[in-house]
Amino acid sequence: MTHVYLSSPVPVALAHRGGWLTDDQGLHRTELENTAVAFQHAVDLGYTYLETDVHATSDGVLMAFHDHTLDRATDMSGAIGDLPHREVSRARVAGREPVPVLEDLLGSWPQARFNIDMKADAAVLPLLEVLRRTNAWDRVCVTSFDQRRLDRARRLFDRPVATSCGPLDVVRLRVASLSPLLRALAGRVPVCAQIPLRHGAFPVLSRDLIRTAHRLGMQVHVWTVNDPHVMERLLDAGVDGIVTDNTAGLKRLLIRRGQWSGATGHDPGHDIPLKNG
Repeated sequence: MTHVYLSSPVPVALAHRGGWLTDDQGLHRTELENTAVAFQHAVDLGYTYLETDVHATSDGVLMAFHDHTLDRATDMSGAIGDLPHREVSRARVAGREPVPVLEDLLGSWPQARFNIDMKADAAVLPLLEVLRRTNAWDRVCVTSFDQRRLDRARRLFDRPVATSCGPLDVVRLRVASLSPLLRALAGRVPVCAQIPLRHGAFPVLSRDLIRTAHRLGMQVHVWTVNDPHVMERLLDAGVDGIVTDNTAGLKRLLIRRGQWSGATGHDPGHDIPLKNG
């Protein structure tokens, strides 16, 4: 039985860190990643699936932020895990937007579903507490590039939570796609495989992997794809979801194919102008 998180029609469109914003000159702006402004832009486009990352502050507040440190994306420096929330809350992404608290994002868009990448071990218990407080068990899919971290979260969750494949899960799935004798994945936890096209020179995605995942009741989502031509080839190959920064481009493609299942939103050709700065 499909988890509630994936009950929407496929293909699923996921806004990567909220996706690109487009200014009134048609220029893509990426520096506001993982901010409320970016997520609102995706929601205004009609996206119902939002991808984000989480780190915990030294006092256990779960922040929606990709990097371990504030240095690249904000006007402050330092590791999030070493700083209390009162300090991280002073940081401004691109010098203008605060780093969101995950719990605030869940409350701001109660109809949205969030794909959550746990970026540090310290994020596991705070994420569990956030899900308990918000009762958002059915609205999230949890993943991590660290298999041990992901397996720990799976053991701790009080209720069924959708999870994506960790690295070892992906290896098992890839091997299973090559040999019918190794398809012992059927009873495993992941509801979807969220994978890149390749890892270095090694191709990860294949039609056999897609077919194997589908036989095991799993969806296949590919990240992070911004070229509409590549998106179209993936959809033709049978992938179930695409994680993208190019939110307007993916929406246009899905509308053209008659496969857009998000909210109506506004015309993706006329994105919301942004203030300078």
